[in-house]
Amino acid sequence: MLNKTNITIKTLGLTFMLATLFSCNKVDKLTQFNIGYTSEITIPANTILSIPIDILTPEVQTNSESKFNVENTSKDLIEEVKLTELTLDLKSPSNADFSFLNEIKVFITADGLGESEIAAKTNIPNNSGASLTLETSDLNLMEYIKKDEFKLRVETITDEAITQDHVIDIKTTFFVDAKILGQ
Repeated sequence: MLNKTNITIKTLGLTFMLATLFSCNKVDKLTQFNIGYTSEITIPANTILSIPIDILTPEVQTNSESKFNVENTSKDLIEEVKLTELTLDLKSPSNADFSFLNEIKVFITADGLGESEIAAKTNIPNNSGASLTLETSDLNLMEYIKKDEFKLRVETITDEAITQDHVIDIKTTFFVDAKILGQ
């Protein structure tokens, strides 16, 4: 009889712990969300190959206060921000693709913060098409997104001459994790 009671108590305890764990995960999901930004760069026509070319984006307004407010949180409750996706979409010329690139790196900077590499792609294949997804870093970018604005610096190395400017949209998705109920 004692063994059945112990097993029942252990089962109830385990059930309670699992229920609590799954409830916490559901609450966690309520404080996690994505925010996205789009900026544009132009890679100028050039015949220089295998030499890095740096291009700066205009300042990207984060509007973080209002974006956090929409998600019922605030800057002081943010625990972590990670870049989960960075995609390049070639806008013009209309018949171009990313075959002219050999390597690309994207860096982020903001007022008072150092520059950090956030995404890259090397050995870009010749059949890459007009959209290119980069491999993202695992850095916590919370301090950059909390700022009013940030800039991206794009470093490219080409392996083909390009005779026209190439206009590219940079689309980023950041995963934000805030504290649960201010705790």
